[in-house]
Amino acid sequence: MADLLSFALLSFSSIIIVVNPLAATLIFVSLTGTMDRAAKLRVAGDASRFALIILLLFTIAGGWILQLFGISIEAFRIAGGLLLFGIGMDMVYAKTSRTKMTATEKYEGGDADDVAVMPLAIPMITGPGAITSAIVLMNEAMEIGVIAIAIVLLAAVTAIGLTYIMMQRSDDIVLRIGQREYRAVNRLMGMLLIAIAVQFIIIGLRTAFPILTGGTI
Repeated sequence: MADLLSFALLSFSSIIIVVNPLAATLIFVSLTGTMDRAAKLRVAGDASRFALIILLLFTIAGGWILQLFGISIEAFRIAGGLLLFGIGMDMVYAKTSRTKMTATEKYEGGDADDVAVMPLAIPMITGPGAITSAIVLMNEAMEIGVIAIAIVLLAAVTAIGLTYIMMQRSDDIVLRIGQREYRAVNRLMGMLLIAIAVQFIIIGLRTAFPILTGGTI
């Protein structure tokens, strides 16, 4: 039970932090500033739906995709940890991660449908970091059991659901949060993400190189 609780905390914290509903909401506001209320709600719904489909697809089939390309989960865990580390550093230093969205993607999307799919659903909500976290966590969950698998899926749904709710209420959120508060929260989340990334790398190295912990290859 203690292991399941720890795994649940890791799953929910890592996926929610990487998805970053607050950052997605602020980008949503900037992209939909000229739209009416109905159009904004449609964009929020479409973006959340596409993001959820993509995230669940990689969560469920990510291991098979890695096998197809001959990539070990240890290699993917280490690479993913490095990627999450970079995203966390960007959050700590209050930068917009390039794995989330480029300036070109931000300003080229003018049509509501285009904005919903890209850059909101991909890569703002479900980016490389979220996909990496989901695949690594699902691999661990399969070793633990059915309950752990359900936890990872629930964490993915929760992260996207929270993002959708915040985008729905984006006008109220923008009125209540300033840039200073946003940077403080973002930096704290960045520190947590860096710690999670380092843990991913440590576990990956230990599994790939047992000799590092006194084991045998």
